[in-house]
Amino acid sequence: MDPTPLHLRTWSSWSYVSYWFSDASNIAVWEVASSMLAIGLSWRQALPAIVVAYCITAVPILLTGTIGTRLRVPFSVLSRSSFGFWFSYFPVITRGIIAMSWFGIQTYNGSECIYQMLKAIWPSIAHVPNHIPASSNTTSVGNARMMCYILYWLLQFPFMLLSPQKIRYLFMVKGVIVPFAWLAMVIWAFIKVPPSVGLFAQHATVQGSELSWAWLTALNSALSLYCGYAVNIADFTRYATHERAQYSQAIIIPVAFTLCSFAGLAVTSAGIVLYGSALWDPLQLIDQWDNRAAAFFASFAFLLTTIGTNISANALVAANDLTVCLPKYINIRRGQVICAFIGGWAFCPWEVLAKASGFLSFLSGYTIFIGPFVGIMIADYWLIHRGRIDVPAMYQVYGRYRYTFGVNWRALATLVICIAPAMPGLVHSINPSINVGGIHNLFAIGWIFGFWSAFVVYSVLSMLFPARDTYVEKAVLPDDVIPPSASCDSTDEDVEKLDKGNVTPETVSGLHGFHK
Repeated sequence: MDPTPLHLRTWSSWSYVSYWFSDASNIAVWEVASSMLAIGLSWRQALPAIVVAYCITAVPILLTGTIGTRLRVPFSVLSRSSFGFWFSYFPVITRGIIAMSWFGIQTYNGSECIYQMLKAIWPSIAHVPNHIPASSNTTSVGNARMMCYILYWLLQFPFMLLSPQKIRYLFMVKGVIVPFAWLAMVIWAFIKVPPSVGLFAQHATVQGSELSWAWLTALNSALSLYCGYAVNIADFTRYATHERAQYSQAIIIPVAFTLCSFAGLAVTSAGIVLYGSALWDPLQLIDQWDNRAAAFFASFAFLLTTIGTNISANALVAANDLTVCLPKYINIRRGQVICAFIGGWAFCPWEVLAKASGFLSFLSGYTIFIGPFVGIMIADYWLIHRGRIDVPAMYQVYGRYRYTFGVNWRALATLVICIAPAMPGLVHSINPSINVGGIHNLFAIGWIFGFWSAFVVYSVLSMLFPARDTYVEKAVLPDDVIPPSASCDSTDEDVEKLDKGNVTPETVSGLHGFHK
């Protein structure tokens, strides 16, 4: 939670380029793109939704990322300046729950990879008798599917006991193998089904207002996939060598995600022609292949990307949030273990992924919270305080960011005002039999509505009822309090001791007791 010392600010522009290109090549990006075809859009309508979504995503990520490069603090601390010291735990816990939910989904995707790899070696696994109830949504392969889920969970678990530095080689391998595997699948799709017959010949199956709302739902789903990063991107940009280093995100996010999404569209379109249905899950498409070697290696590539993404984007995020909530009892390693059990089992991801519409509803569901969080944080820093934040005060329970009993009522009121209109749509998406009228359409644009409404409402409330105690004439930054030379006193060995829990006064002397 301490501000990042100078010697740990090592992320260059290329670091962010490689990070985002690695994260873009994961199953969820493929599934979001291909599920757009499953709900009735053509590739001509889906691709613009994808491009617009990731261009929009890059903007708030860049704005909140810049805050991280200036203040050098993580999201869990940064949120205190806009939500209040105690109320900041609400967005932190919410973000942690979302990360654990995504952990479950990625774990289920990984189990599909294990199943396809085993089936490629032993085809008889497809005929394992099923003894699981039909209501479990796992009867497509019955006992075999749950066996693979357990195997993947066990395979992934040891990686969660290592620090990110020690598993960096996994990410390097992922960055080399996965893009070539996806490119090979696109080439296979174009050879099997020429674009003039498959991709270019595919048309929308919905029309009129249904088409419009389907497009907005697809846009919101693509937004929701990585809009969560706009909340906690400071966790990464705090390590930037300088403020301009993270500007590369503005270009690499739209480019990388559009390319990877196009792969999903192209291969799924070919699957419609070859197999008669939109197999939006790439592992279901691989399941149709007769070439066992191709099925094995394609599944292995998806296995690599799933493990890497699940650890970096979900397990570590949830562990950070859990550590902040209970620092006396939970560290990063314990937080990841808790995430593995809650996200992997209590969440029941196979229910969410049972249908394409269910997957999109899940993605859209939590955007009604994330959009307002981002809108409040951006409005508070850029418009209300104009970048003038007192970093040391964010670590003080009774400091200037305490607001009213630790709660910034302006942020609380904004969340109530902006989340309430989308709640009927959330209820309707969970249980379509509940008729809530036309207001359920607002849920289809949950992130866009939540972000802009929160930005406007919070700005108006803060201008009408300014929290004058939080204003400072000049930003008070970590380097103003801790001299750069002092911040270099702690070595990499000291940091490793902290990771292992071997904390001594000498170990933290270089940090100058900032958090204390």
